[in-house]
Amino acid sequence: MYGYEITQKVKTLTNGELSITEGALYPALHKLESEGLLKVEMVKVDNRLRKYYRLTDAGEKETASKLSELERYIQTMQQLVNPKII
Repeated sequence: MYGYEITQKVKTLTNGELSITEGALYPALHKLESEGLLKVEMVKVDNRLRKYYRLTDAGEKETASKLSELERYIQTMQQLVNPKII
């Protein structure tokens, strides 16, 4: 996807609960690209160059790792908020 498309997809998937500005998105995309986690492809659309971003294999692995880490964090927080009394 290209940058604006990413912002709109996030808004749609979260029913408007999460909104990412392009000003916040592009520095993150550039950082991920420099770390080898994103591949960028330039495509000419209506006489304009558009950057499309795609996860690399390393990006896919990092995403899976971060999602797993987030799940563990959420479980830990749930245990703190709602502890089971033994």
